[in-house]
Amino acid sequence: MNYLSWAVIALGAYSLVAPLMKVATTGQAKIPSDVAALVANSILVVITLGVVVVSGQSISDSIVSSKLPYVLLAGVCLAVGILSYYRALALGPVSIVAPIFGMFLAISSLVGIVALGEPVTIRKAAGIGFAVLAVFLVSVE
Repeated sequence: MNYLSWAVIALGAYSLVAPLMKVATTGQAKIPSDVAALVANSILVVITLGVVVVSGQSISDSIVSSKLPYVLLAGVCLAVGILSYYRALALGPVSIVAPIFGMFLAISSLVGIVALGEPVTIRKAAGIGFAVLAVFLVSVE
């Protein structure tokens, strides 16, 4: 499968996270958002470990890589982002929280362009602009 196939699978799966977490963290018998994050991400860790083992990827080689600090920093950012996202879902409507959280797509694109030197085109710039506009229109009550 190519990267577009994986992106579509990610889109489908991740589109269900916000509604499922909203149901889990609100109402009667609600689960605290931090506990929900722990359980959901424990599943992520277990499944990822299985994928690494089955595919024969070397964990020890990666731990001594000069790129490890980037992975560690990404992990810290992921933890802060997911914990904050789940807390926001527990407190606010999915229809506002998810689009604001989804702005990471536009911001990540900008970081790729500015910090990583990825090419910018008029179409990409317009897409980022429309994404910002869309989030604004969806999120403002």
